[in-house]
Amino acid sequence: MKTFVEQKRVLILFYTFSSQTRNLLNSLAKGLNEGGVEVRFEPLKPLEPPPFPVGSYFGAFKMMVAAFLMRPVAVAPPDKNCLSNWDLIICAGPTWSYHLSGPMVYFLQHYSAGLLAGKLVLPLISCRTYWRLHAWEMGRYMVKSGARVMPPLVFRHPCPGLWCAIGVFIKIAGKIPRGCRSLVQRHCPRYGHSPQQIEEARDLGARLAEVLREGEIDENSRIEGVLRKGSRRDSSSKVC
Repeated sequence: MKTFVEQKRVLILFYTFSSQTRNLLNSLAKGLNEGGVEVRFEPLKPLEPPPFPVGSYFGAFKMMVAAFLMRPVAVAPPDKNCLSNWDLIICAGPTWSYHLSGPMVYFLQHYSAGLLAGKLVLPLISCRTYWRLHAWEMGRYMVKSGARVMPPLVFRHPCPGLWCAIGVFIKIAGKIPRGCRSLVQRHCPRYGHSPQQIEEARDLGARLAEVLREGEIDENSRIEGVLRKGSRRDSSSKVC
């Protein structure tokens, strides 16, 4: 006699500015879907979306200062269909100037209590290098909202250090001085996450689907041991 197994359901709630976070999540969702998990995407939608690129160095500088000061960026309320039973909520977004992005700050301040209370939540962070303050801030908001918070899943850009910071700033501004073009491209050949990281996200999604089906995951799970088992490693990403 066949035993009915209820399909596991995952909500991916996220903000993406330059599509780096979205690229990771699309791949992660593929792995979850292939593992038989239902996935729903819920993007945070700023009421006044910041332009990308912003079009000037001064505009990029202003945006980075505002991010450093953790100024909230108002977002529309999440869809009412998100107020449902989820086996896991993945709350994802980029690190902005060491901190949470403005839209994520606003969401956590205004909507997280109604959506995350009592839920198992996995923070996912896209960043250059520095992510611990972002993770701490996100965890603090989530715990205050009553969420059961797992350790974060962190993807770091493969081009580290100062040149990556310069490359990110130029990408946000949307301009690069002609005389500096070859120099920047030599030290920072690409912006964002590598194809290997995108593929790894799919592997992680497949493994996550497996542990969800088996009921092996909760807020006390050692995320590295649970998700890395059976998946390929990429030294440019990190699970903590």
